[in-house]
Amino acid sequence: MRLAHVRERHAPAGAPWRLAAALDPAATAWVDLEVSRRRAVVADPNLAHDSALHRVKVTTLDDHLGRGLRVEALAKLAEGFAPRGGDDDAVLDAHGLVFGPPILDPPSFRDFYAFERHVRTMWERRGQEIPEAWYRLPIFYFSNTSELRGPGEAVWAPAGSRELDYELEVGALIDTPAANLSPERGESAIGGYFILNDWSARDLQRDETAVRLGPAKGKDFAASMGPWLVTPDELADRRAPGSSGPELTMTATIRTADGRVVETSRGTWSSAHHGFGAMVARASADARLRPGDILGSGTVGGGCLLEVRDRTLGRYLEPGDVVTLRIDGIGELRTPIVERPS
Repeated sequence: MRLAHVRERHAPAGAPWRLAAALDPAATAWVDLEVSRRRAVVADPNLAHDSALHRVKVTTLDDHLGRGLRVEALAKLAEGFAPRGGDDDAVLDAHGLVFGPPILDPPSFRDFYAFERHVRTMWERRGQEIPEAWYRLPIFYFSNTSELRGPGEAVWAPAGSRELDYELEVGALIDTPAANLSPERGESAIGGYFILNDWSARDLQRDETAVRLGPAKGKDFAASMGPWLVTPDELADRRAPGSSGPELTMTATIRTADGRVVETSRGTWSSAHHGFGAMVARASADARLRPGDILGSGTVGGGCLLEVRDRTLGRYLEPGDVVTLRIDGIGELRTPIVERPS
């Protein structure tokens, strides 16, 4: 199942997000899940009394999780919807939609450091080896939840920065309360996955880490998420037993203002040293995870310009660039880079 917050492209300003599910593998057609809920109740009025899912209007995924329901419960509305003959006004054409972040107001955002190739490159730049503790412990930092961007929303370098960089990551959504989970049970708390771009201002980050604190202002100005949430069952057949993740290719391309297209990054989810089960276990140790919390995998090896710019783009990002991150089986997340608003 693929879920997204959508609104019609020409909707009035301030129109609310609607929670929708894709009707086809290519995600070209979507159904408003509130419409599906209403039709189901009309067909069987007992559902309004017997089913918590059908009893209350479907608005956002945040609201759904806040009512104590898990992501997978929405499959009843997605799979139970049957389009009516002819033009069904409940079926939404993706070309006429604007997509929002998969979760609108997450309680927290923990970003990990799970890919060895990326970590090794970072430490080699300092003339050092990876600390032994990294191999034992999934390490993370808390990032900002107030500056989340959805697909197509612009990003700009923060004040004082000239080194804007993307980071190609996998994001995961916690959809049930969890505490002190084992690595073996950790992934059971995840309701779905999405593409995550954890933007970085490398010059600001460099100053912060020089005093062994942060990242803070080098990271907190933007994070892009999307294009939608994909439930774990959609990816299960791409995962080998015992692996840290599905065998899915992750790429980044940049289209410059003059139309040049450069593939800058290519990696695989399965190359992660720490899987999401271990990440959830670490995050939930002596702390409660809440529905709506998000986790980031950290940058896939070679998944940022800090690692690859000299042999690819030759520079950091500039206004006029468009960054597109892709993960097989999930989709693509496109972001235009613009001048910082005055």
